[in-house]
Amino acid sequence: MFSLEGRTALVVGVANDQSIAWGCARALHAQGAKLAITYLNEKAEKHVRPLAEALGAELILPLDVARPGQLEAVFAAITAHWGRLDTLLHSIAFCPREDLHGRVVDCSAEGFGQAMDISVHSFLRMIRLAEPLMARGGTCMTVSFQGSGKVVEHYNIMGPVKAALESVVRYAAAELGPKGISVHALSPGPLRTRAASGIAEFDELLDAAAERAPTHMLATIEDVGAYAAFLASAEAANVTGGVHAIDGGYGIVG
Repeated sequence: MFSLEGRTALVVGVANDQSIAWGCARALHAQGAKLAITYLNEKAEKHVRPLAEALGAELILPLDVARPGQLEAVFAAITAHWGRLDTLLHSIAFCPREDLHGRVVDCSAEGFGQAMDISVHSFLRMIRLAEPLMARGGTCMTVSFQGSGKVVEHYNIMGPVKAALESVVRYAAAELGPKGISVHALSPGPLRTRAASGIAEFDELLDAAAERAPTHMLATIEDVGAYAAFLASAEAANVTGGVHAIDGGYGIVG
């Protein structure tokens, strides 16, 4: 139905072959997009580079958003190589373990600030750098979770953090819509990723989600990727500002 042939995409957040970002990268590639893929550090590179090379990624770049200058270097490389960008996929989040596993009311100022900077403000920084490269329009996407809108046991401080991320999506969509740039949050239900394994008792949450969801199936990274690829297409140009549930209906069940 749609094609991404000739389009360019930056995918941030691939850590391994279980990552949501990896599912998105594969789907974008399958529809014809040219890819730039980042990895966090040297330790991560050995896991990410073979995946990126398997998709023929034209740029494979280091990116730790907490390190000054690295994000700007990524966009400088994209500018030099393509001179434009059609799609941005932001799939990174972080919170110090002691703050993630504690009560929200006990979260430290330092931990809260770090979680907000890496999980939320980095998306704003990426959008700001992507904007001049999207002169003919584009799509910016991030990844949220239903813990943003209701209390999910053990999700803790990441709930308020994701709520802030979703608000950023709405405001950025309103500001950039006149330029033909859409902004979205992909919100899969609980799914098996290595990052999610850091949440206490996450296996129990997965089992409960599969039982309660109307489809009785957990979301997969392939489900998220398919949705992301559609949102990156010209056919979705008039869709923006939404938080898109990809969860087998889990979010509608009380």
